[in-house]
Amino acid sequence: MTTTTEGTYAPRPGGAPLGRMIAAQAALETRMLLRNGEQLLLTVIIPTLLLVLFSSVDIVDTGEGEAVDFLAPGVLALAVLSTAFTGQAIATGFERRYGVLKRLAASPLPRWALMTAKTVSVLVTEVLQIVLLTVIALALGWSPHGNPFTVLLLLVLGTAACSGLGLLMAGTLRAEATLAAANLVFLLLLVGGGVIVPLDKFPDGLRNVLELLPVAALSDGLREVLRYGAGVPWGDLGVLAVWSVAGLAAAGKFFRWE
Repeated sequence: MTTTTEGTYAPRPGGAPLGRMIAAQAALETRMLLRNGEQLLLTVIIPTLLLVLFSSVDIVDTGEGEAVDFLAPGVLALAVLSTAFTGQAIATGFERRYGVLKRLAASPLPRWALMTAKTVSVLVTEVLQIVLLTVIALALGWSPHGNPFTVLLLLVLGTAACSGLGLLMAGTLRAEATLAAANLVFLLLLVGGGVIVPLDKFPDGLRNVLELLPVAALSDGLREVLRYGAGVPWGDLGVLAVWSVAGLAAAGKFFRWE
């Protein structure tokens, strides 16, 4: 509202600045995510329990060295998967079903800005997850190595890859199918994504296929850097880059808002 020279108020229609709209929507998305009990189970409780349990009890042979040195990078990859893929797919799928996305698409907030806000929400949640899991892993005796910028690059590309696949699933399947499929994929990758069980425990042919999955590339890359202090894992980064481009492009092309 603006004041005229006569002392009355005249309307000034129009949307808020784009940056403010994206920030407000991102804050809303983050609050909704953190208030959802099922999402908290996926994003916080399950990764934390897996890290503590498998680091404390000798259940899986993780090779030489402390178990937590193997498990911590894998659990960080699992945190990215749970938020960027599973959590985002389920939440977006049901928003689409109930017409929330359709209504938001008719608002002054552009569709690309809505997806940007969702991405920001995912990144904020991941930061909270990573901080929590890192503190727990350090308390369990974790000794990370490597370049933090390489770790950051892996996490960003892993987030992009998982996010694109999650949005593709949410925008093409029914909400109930998305719920079932996203949880099933989460469980399968928990076992076969190199998170808890080393990929060298699988037969060679199957292992070669599993190594091409985004969560396997992310967990392997993080492990190479954080456990062994290796340089840039170009192979894993290449796999993540391909999944990122393909997933986000497919989501942008096939996503249905209604």
